[in-house]
Amino acid sequence: MEPVNPRQNRLLACLPDAEWQRWKPQLEQVDLTLGKVLYESGAKQSFVYFPTSAIVSLFNVLEDGASAEIALVGFEGLLGFATFVGDGSTPSRAVVQSAGMGYRLHADVVKDEFERSAPVMHLMLHYTQALITQMSQTAVCNRHHTLEKQLGRLLLLILDRLSNNEVVMTQELIAHMLGVRREGVTEAALKLQAAGLIRYARGHIWVLDRPRLEARTCECYRVVKKEYDRLLSCVQKT
Repeated sequence: MEPVNPRQNRLLACLPDAEWQRWKPQLEQVDLTLGKVLYESGAKQSFVYFPTSAIVSLFNVLEDGASAEIALVGFEGLLGFATFVGDGSTPSRAVVQSAGMGYRLHADVVKDEFERSAPVMHLMLHYTQALITQMSQTAVCNRHHTLEKQLGRLLLLILDRLSNNEVVMTQELIAHMLGVRREGVTEAALKLQAAGLIRYARGHIWVLDRPRLEARTCECYRVVKKEYDRLLSCVQKT
């Protein structure tokens, strides 16, 4: 496994030097493969994950097994916030949707750091507020906006967590993430393609005109992005 700079993760990059020196020796690099489940609904979270290039979806799961995505997490954040703001478990499932790398830290270490360090506490709470904004805005979007706008929001959130304009994702996976039928995703994607905003072929989506896609997408994406930029505004270190 090729070593990756852990401070490619925005939260780790925002740690003050004293905290970073304590964390650095304890971070474990992990390969986050497509479909890997980082934690299940209701299970105790043993680790907190910090993606550097992977993207992970949080799904809320119903008793009958049905699920829908409530948030995306990439290099800007972490998985396992219940470790420091709750009892270590949530009704969500965390699944890798775009393969990549990341780091993990034992949950007890993160909880201890949260309780001993004011900068860590403030950083984690700011991130949690941003994540809650994404969750609540996703719920509003799924209730009030068209599938075409939901797809645009999802593509833009994914692009913010990638280093290029290509999204590798099947329509079946997108349908699962949005909690809709695959036929609906096909129709929405064809509309965006006909407008010259994206190109779709065999599980690959290329965003051809991001400014126009942003303009065509509902305000939900802009609300989420503004909140992340506002709350996580520290200068990223390299």
